[in-house]
Amino acid sequence: MLQLSGTLLNRPVLSLRTGGVVASTTEAIFNPNNLKIEGFFCVDRFERKKDEVILLYQDIRDVIAQGFIVNDHDVLVDAAELVRLKNLLELRFSLLGKQVETIDKQKVGKVVDFATETTTMYVQKIYVGQSLLKNITGGSLGIDRNQIVEITDKKIIIQELTPHVPAGAKVKAWA
Repeated sequence: MLQLSGTLLNRPVLSLRTGGVVASTTEAIFNPNNLKIEGFFCVDRFERKKDEVILLYQDIRDVIAQGFIVNDHDVLVDAAELVRLKNLLELRFSLLGKQVETIDKQKVGKVVDFATETTTMYVQKIYVGQSLLKNITGGSLGIDRNQIVEITDKKIIIQELTPHVPAGAKVKAWA
């Protein structure tokens, strides 16, 4: 099932064993190479120092309206223990706010939201907020993951946009 970023970020992490909240998510850990959420930075409810701990996506049993369901508090790990994800954790890639432009360097807008498939944790769509002038005429823009050509530290490059044709408009046939 697709979930928007608001249902994934700043959400409680609930333990099946204790039946209560053990942490809350603060930020997603993205792999920019394949747009997969590898896990979430969390604030541990029981730690006095309030250090960040990490919840890996494979430890999430379910995503419900109340938050993330995990087996127990023990699934939350310290970043130092995750050698495989060391580079991603240091990168701290964020999708929200990234500039989006086409291959021909036409600026489209900035990422304001994204939709994630919760079973695989792959980002399926990004939603781009356009400038005020474009918002009046065309609204926000949804971009599917297969339209993305490249992701860099500063921007996301997508395929060329097709022009919007209003419903009922006459289309000129080419001879």
